[in-house]
Amino acid sequence: MTPPDSQAGTAALDHAWIAAHVPHQGSMCLLDAVESWSPERIRCRAVSHCDPANPLRAGGRLGALTGIEYAAQAMAVHGALRAGGEACASSRPGMLGSARAVECLVSRLDDIADDLQVEAECLSADDRALLYAFTLSAGGRPLLRGRASVVLSAA
Repeated sequence: MTPPDSQAGTAALDHAWIAAHVPHQGSMCLLDAVESWSPERIRCRAVSHCDPANPLRAGGRLGALTGIEYAAQAMAVHGALRAGGEACASSRPGMLGSARAVECLVSRLDDIADDLQVEAECLSADDRALLYAFTLSAGGRPLLRGRASVVLSAA
């Protein structure tokens, strides 16, 4: 399955496309669509924060810091798109190395009625690691933001 032209960046890719291109499967695949992307940025949409069966819930609630996982999955999707849409088995996998300067502007995500907008911007990249800035928002209101590093596996 070929991704849309990154220059167009507006053709939505659905949950099935995302699940086929990242290692996150079943209910752990949290993103519902890619709304736009370029070689530097990605914007995704998610509704799984409202699902009572969300696997990240604890004590009946979804804390704001779980938004880091939403951002990390957007980064994984961005990596697949930048690699030409190769499925996760054939693209170079990475692991979240750290999250820095994280600001939680809400205490939880499960009580947000609007869809989540998950945005990530690649600030730097080399053959060993990537650095992203990320923001989660809903209804035009920022909920969580920060930076995250992704450590790439050896080739």
